[in-house]
Amino acid sequence: MKKRFGIDIDGTITRPDTLVPYLNKAFKLNLTYEDINEYDLFPFVNVPKEEFSKWFIQTEPTIYAESLIADGAKDILESWMTLADLYFISARSDRLLDVTRDWFTKNQLQYNHLELVGSHDKVATAKKYAVDLFLEDKYDNAVSISEECKIPVLLFNTPYNQGPIPDRVIRVNNWLEASQWVKHWLPSKPLSIK
Repeated sequence: MKKRFGIDIDGTITRPDTLVPYLNKAFKLNLTYEDINEYDLFPFVNVPKEEFSKWFIQTEPTIYAESLIADGAKDILESWMTLADLYFISARSDRLLDVTRDWFTKNQLQYNHLELVGSHDKVATAKKYAVDLFLEDKYDNAVSISEECKIPVLLFNTPYNQGPIPDRVIRVNNWLEASQWVKHWLPSKPLSIK
């Protein structure tokens, strides 16, 4: 039986620096990707939180439609289609489903399932679909999924997700490292009946 991979979208299959040019343009900033050292973006802008939230909700469809795919992600995801079922699980709101599907089509990415949970809490969804492995860029998501689902989580290393990690969370710097880890993990993982 094929494995089932749970895969985040933003900052994982899309480049983690995607938001920086949008923030710089909208708020007249000079941020670099390396400046973004926490997941919450509000501390980096110079406007009230409500104004920032309104801007983000209005701009989200454009950002997601124009997001660039992370280096190596397309080829590796394509190669994984024969090894696993790919379940893309994102915190995006379901109002962004059409934009998200269009992005996958534009980038010629296949998937078995696409779930927009509308919240950063992905544990219930990971359990619901009984994923065997998760790929994520948000630190607390990686930790909670690994601990509550008892599965390995590949955490894509970024300036905004630093912190101590439990045993089942594995930091990877790019898709090539993720692919190498999966190659070593798959043969040793017993097949499970779901």
